[in-house]
This record gives sequence, C-alpha cells and structure tokens, in this order.
Amino acid sequence: MKHLIVLCLISLLSSCWPSSVGFKDTGGMPSEWQSFHLTTLNINAPNCPLYFGAQMSEKIKDGIQNNTRLSLATKKELAELKIEGTINSYQVNPIAIQSGDNASKNRLTISILFTIDANKPKEETFTLNSTRFADFDSKTNLSEVEAELLNTISEQVVQDVINKLMSNW
Repeated sequence: MKHLIVLCLISLLSSCWPSSVGFKDTGGMPSEWQSFHLTTLNINAPNCPLYFGAQMSEKIKDGIQNNTRLSLATKKELAELKIEGTINSYQVNPIAIQSGDNASKNRLTISILFTIDANKPKEETFTLNSTRFADFDSKTNLSEVEAELLNTISEQVVQDVINKLMSNW
C-alpha cells in the first residue's frame, strides 16, 4: 500500500513538473525583437558628472543583455529597437527638515528621458521618463558618497528600462 501511494505521488508530481526552466523572461516583448542599439546618453543637466552618461549607458546595455533575450547590435541600422536618452536633471535637495531649518538628509535626484524606436512588428516610438533618487546624510559631503548613490540610482533606472521593454506597451 505504501508503495502504491508513493508511486501515485511521484506520478502526480512529475506530471506537474515544468518542461524547461529559464531566467530570461520574455514578458510582453514581441518575438520579432532580437536586438537593440543604445546610443550613449546625452547630458543636459549642468551639474551632472561628465562620466555618468557613458557609465549609465553601459549599465543599461549590460542589464538588457543579462535580463532579456535581446542582443546588442553593433550598428544602429541592424537593431529592431533603437534607444536614446538624455539626462535632464541632476539635483541635490534637502529633505527631512528639522528645527532651525536644518536638514538631516539630502536627496540626489536624477531624471532621464528615453526614446525607444521599434521597427518591428510595426514602427512605433515610445518614451520613458525615469526619475529616481537616493538619500544621504546631510553631514556627509556629496563627493564622498556620490559613486554609491549613482550606483543605486543606476540600478533603478536599468530596471525601469527593462520593465518598459518587457511590458505590453
């Protein structure tokens, strides 16, 4: 009797077992999309570090390649998706105001406007405005924590771009 129960249980579980397991979700992404091209982000924010546009562009490329089935096209003309972006805002503002108009925290906020041109299955243009922030202690100089803050914000922006690509538009 025990053997019959075990055999039934194994049979039941094996029929529900997935036939394949993968870590790259295709979501609502059209099957015609095979590759993308990303132009290095332009910087329109006056106080943004000059290296940030190129650094952010590389993180987006890596994020898309590692988390979707899309490959990077070396030439813009060969890609089904063409992504361009501009860093429009790079601001530090005080938050968490305490007595005496002193802030206990500051917030670095970055806004990037993306334009995504798709040529398959039909020609369409989409925009994504990603505004992300990271907070830091007001007693800390921005230059001491800027690299860490930019890394945190970059991860969030990359996820925004991937979510836009994977959504059903």
